[in-house]
Amino acid sequence: MNKPRGYFFPLRPGSRKSGRLRLSSKLRSIQLIIMLTFMAVTAAVAVIVSVMLYGKFANTAEENANLNMQQIIEQVNYNLELYVKGMGSIFATAEKQITSTPSIDSPLLYERMDTLMSSREDLVSVAVFTPQGQYVVGTPGQTMRMNTGLESQSWFTTAKRTSEISYSAPHIQNLFKGRYTWVVSISKLIQYRENGELRTGVLLLDFNFRTIDELSKQVKLGKRGYAYILDPLGNIVYHPQQQLIYAGLKYENVEPVLEYAYRSYLDESTGEKRFITVRTLAQTGWKIVGVAYYDEIVTTKRDLNQFLAWFLGVVLVCVIAVSVFLSWLIASPIRKLERTVKQVAEGDLNTPINVSGAYEVEQLSRRFNMMLQRIRQLMEQIIYEQETKRKGELEVLQSQINPHFLYNTLNSVIRLAERGKTDEVVTMIQSLSRFFRISLSKGKNIITIQEELDHIRHYLVIQSFRFRKKFRYEITAQEEVLECQTIKLILQPIVENALYHGIEMMPDEGLISITAGLQDGLIIIRVSDNGLGMSKETVNGILSGSVKSTSGSGVGVRNVHERIGLYYGREYGLAFQSELEEGTVVTIVFPARPAGEAMDEQKEETNL
Repeated sequence: MNKPRGYFFPLRPGSRKSGRLRLSSKLRSIQLIIMLTFMAVTAAVAVIVSVMLYGKFANTAEENANLNMQQIIEQVNYNLELYVKGMGSIFATAEKQITSTPSIDSPLLYERMDTLMSSREDLVSVAVFTPQGQYVVGTPGQTMRMNTGLESQSWFTTAKRTSEISYSAPHIQNLFKGRYTWVVSISKLIQYRENGELRTGVLLLDFNFRTIDELSKQVKLGKRGYAYILDPLGNIVYHPQQQLIYAGLKYENVEPVLEYAYRSYLDESTGEKRFITVRTLAQTGWKIVGVAYYDEIVTTKRDLNQFLAWFLGVVLVCVIAVSVFLSWLIASPIRKLERTVKQVAEGDLNTPINVSGAYEVEQLSRRFNMMLQRIRQLMEQIIYEQETKRKGELEVLQSQINPHFLYNTLNSVIRLAERGKTDEVVTMIQSLSRFFRISLSKGKNIITIQEELDHIRHYLVIQSFRFRKKFRYEITAQEEVLECQTIKLILQPIVENALYHGIEMMPDEGLISITAGLQDGLIIIRVSDNGLGMSKETVNGILSGSVKSTSGSGVGVRNVHERIGLYYGREYGLAFQSELEEGTVVTIVFPARPAGEAMDEQKEETNL
């Protein structure tokens, strides 16, 4: 076990003797300390000046390098925007030709498609499919392969879901015989005429990915810098080291990239400093990500570092020479102070040090007394930290989510779904979602009474599906208490106890009543049931922790009692009134605190 921070341990006599033997001279020891002090002060000034110079020149170099990189990525983004717009323009032309043709099998349409194919070298294929995936018409000379799995391809399913143009990620198009080309597919749901009838189909245009690849390869960001492209889902569309990515030998941290459409930042997730610049293509949602290595772009910083190292070395030599002389002049009063503090070294922290003499010695004496006072404060703080630690352990217990409760709830959802009770499934899932959302509360431990009542209401809704016709519940609260604050999850263990100990075994329908009110500056919450009741031994067992909730879903009634005592004082907590065959009433009492005051308390606890 580690020694508490700040605790004073007296030296044993043997330790003091061995310590004296390790010192060749008291005078030399004092001189060394003072010399190092002068060195530190003077060196600090030199470092501050160096840092100011470094910040002035290095930051300018870094900003210029970053700006240059942004301009390069902007140009690539602009070129890709133009190219994608061109793809969209060709798609619009093809769509217009097909929709304006009186019949899809018209020879005129074949001529138009052939002309369209001749106008773009990167256009690989044009085709129309029915919503069922049947080939309707396409570029002259292309033959559809069998068993292509067209219906499951992402570009096809996406096109059927929306009336807008959709752009796919690069993939190998294997729909047509003799073609296995890396393409970007553009697709859309259109209407065409066949034998005078208006039909719906999916128009597909495949563009060779080679052009996008060549535009991306033009990026030069130092010797190792590069650019890559992500789709809106974070999948890599293009990467100059694609094979390493697939093999798992290279990793790109795409999470911060996906959060922004336009951003530049410094990334160190790979162990190296890298400038990252992000731009987004409007039509496709693809993100152009430029990566430049810090040590390649900002070469000026290395030269400046070498100069500063030489400068600081010269300053250090000069400081050593001056400090040796000055430390000898100051050592004498310091030795007097050293002899005086020996008695304190014996462990008596309550004896103040009163040393008169030179101004410097008096200041050291005063500082030493302040240090002793601080040590005593730290020793008192240890007791407080132990209390805080216990509170933290209870909060860890509080944050546990019972897998049995979740398992039983999901089983109930499955049974309802199997019986086709969709409305009840929706109600139960909504209550479960809101139940866990309030349970987590974004990590907060303090919530409003309104949220606590909502939390228990969702819990009772869930349990009402599991215990059908076994109980009903009532929740009432005075308006003025709803915005008051409380520690969270204090009602669930009590209501759970009422269900499993009071109502579950009842032959008749049970009633759980929850009321919340304000009385003399105190919050009074009562949870009552008309269940089987509990004996005095059972009540004592619950409060002592020997009897726990059957489902174990919360922190337990006893932990609720202890948590209230820790946060509000030992005079607050739970009170039980219960008789066998009569039911149980649990009263929760704690001070009423407005929202702002409670949040300030929580913030203060977090700072500790």
